[in-house]
Formats: sequence, C-alpha cells, structure tokens
Amino acid sequence: MSSQSFLLDDLHQLVDALAAALDAKSSYTLGHSERVADLALLLARRIGLTEMDQQLIHIGAHLHDIGKIGVPDEVLNKPGRLTDEQFSMIKQHPVIGYHIVSKVSWFGGISGIVRHHHERFDGKGYPDGLAGTNIPLGARIVAVADAFDAMIAPRIYRKSFSPPEVLTEIIRCTGSQFDPAVVEALLAELNNESSWRNFNKLTMLG
Repeated sequence: MSSQSFLLDDLHQLVDALAAALDAKSSYTLGHSERVADLALLLARRIGLTEMDQQLIHIGAHLHDIGKIGVPDEVLNKPGRLTDEQFSMIKQHPVIGYHIVSKVSWFGGISGIVRHHHERFDGKGYPDGLAGTNIPLGARIVAVADAFDAMIAPRIYRKSFSPPEVLTEIIRCTGSQFDPAVVEALLAELNNESSWRNFNKLTMLG
C-alpha cells in the first residue's frame, strides 16, 4: 500500500472520530453528514473532478457541520423555530468548523468547504458573502447535497419533503442559492437509473 493510501486511511479514521463526536451531540446530525458526504461524492464524480478532489470533497462534506460542536445544545436540538439570536449562534458554525479543521495540516484542502458551505451563489449567504465562482467548488457541491438531505429528512416540527418537492425547491433556487452547474449535475445523476438506486439508498428514500 502506498504512503498516500496510508495517509487517506488515517484521514478517514480521524474524520470518522470527529463525525462521531458531532453525532453524539445532536440527534439531528446523526447520519446527516454521512449522507451529505456520499451525495457530494456522487456529484463530484458527475462533474468530472479528479480522484483526489473527489476524496477531499467527500471528507470536507463529512465534516461540513463540525462547527456545530461549538453551538449550545439547547439551540442545536431545539424542536421548533429559532429566535433571531439563536439563528445567529447557528450561523457561527461554519467559522467555528473552519478554525477546528485549520488546526490539522492534513485538512488544508477542506477548510474552504467547511467555512463556505452556507454561501449563496448570489452572494447573500454567510459567513463571508462570497458569490459565484469565488465560492470554492467543493463548498458549492456540498451546499446542494446539504440542502437536499436537510429537506428530505423529517424534523420534530415538520414532515420530510418528498423527492419531487425537494427537486422543485432546488431548481427554484438555482442561480440564486445554488450553482447551476452543480444542480445540473444533480439532475443528471438522478436521471441515471443505477445512480438513482444508489441515491435512494444513501439518502434513505428507498
């Protein structure tokens, strides 16, 4: 086995440990990061990124919410609408996560994914108000995967959206919230029968 393979194995073990710590803090995040990571990997492959970039996006997606470790439990697990003050706390998690992963030199390639996965294509997102291609591609990919899983999963205060409802919303937000090229990759992936079966499995739709 090559030294690069050993390094990737070590990275994945560290990622699994960090993700487990987040899952232990919030029932909402249980399984969410893994599903987002697997969908982001499918989209990265569909777009045609290199194997190394695919791996970085997979790892970055797995850790995209790691900053929620720094959000108070009563805010993170609140079973209803957040107050403005509580939402401001939630909005800090990309920056908190960025500082966490930036402490690990191996995570240099994923820090932008963690920090910028809530940016919007039109520049109205957070934390830095980046727009268009100024947002790292990995973050643009994770934004779509994250939104899909967030809508497809049920919450205490609402039922899950159906797949057609989720796709309708994502298409509606194309060009404003989401990168059109990434949405195009999502639609192409869903039009592939074998990919659709895999997609159903990893998002727990089927």
